[in-house]
Amino acid sequence: MSDYAVIFDMDGVLVDSYRAHLESWQRMVREHGQDMTEAQFAETFGRTSRDIIARLYSHVVATDEQARAWDNEKEEYYRQILAQRFPEMDGAHDLIEALHAAGFVMAIGSSGPPGNVQVVRENLPGSRHINATITREDVTAGKPDPQVFLKAAEKLSVPPARCAVVEDAPAGIEAARRAGMAAIAITGTAPRAELAARAHLVVDSLRELTSDLIKSLIDRVAGVSPARGEGILPSRD
Repeated sequence: MSDYAVIFDMDGVLVDSYRAHLESWQRMVREHGQDMTEAQFAETFGRTSRDIIARLYSHVVATDEQARAWDNEKEEYYRQILAQRFPEMDGAHDLIEALHAAGFVMAIGSSGPPGNVQVVRENLPGSRHINATITREDVTAGKPDPQVFLKAAEKLSVPPARCAVVEDAPAGIEAARRAGMAAIAITGTAPRAELAARAHLVVDSLRELTSDLIKSLIDRVAGVSPARGEGILPSRD
């Protein structure tokens, strides 16, 4: 069993998929006579498709069957876009290789469906070092519920307190905190101030992260009483 683990969110962390998701949502809802603004999309980014449909389109999606159909249409568009032009996040491959060399085990903990994760694993260099994946099919509650990250830790056989999560969405950061893990936020999707309010560390690029830095953060967070919140590493401004 490894002493340390890193669990990566996928969208906005390993793959720069913001535009692909926005485009796929807008294409899908237009076919149903609806609109989605970028502001609406940004507010819900990181949540499951079903949650987004319930929040924004409950006035036209009346049944679970309709919601599933919309969800499937949107994700199919997304996979098509991603396969045509795969946008790896800068530094993703190098970080995965460095963590593997340092003895970390790694997982993807995503709110997306298995097909989306598969597209990423097929196209992301270094993905052979990812030891486990958790998708929305493996959980009953989406982020900010911690279930996705707790299941990833279980698959990796690493206690939650020895795990770090790399996330770009406030809901994911909250899920990592609830799981008792070190929460690392990467900017680009949400405002820095919103991420810094809950993350143990905020970075602007994956290239700022090293195995030693992540180990140090995990050790610091594991030694802190969550009730007091003392000793947390500050966010980077």
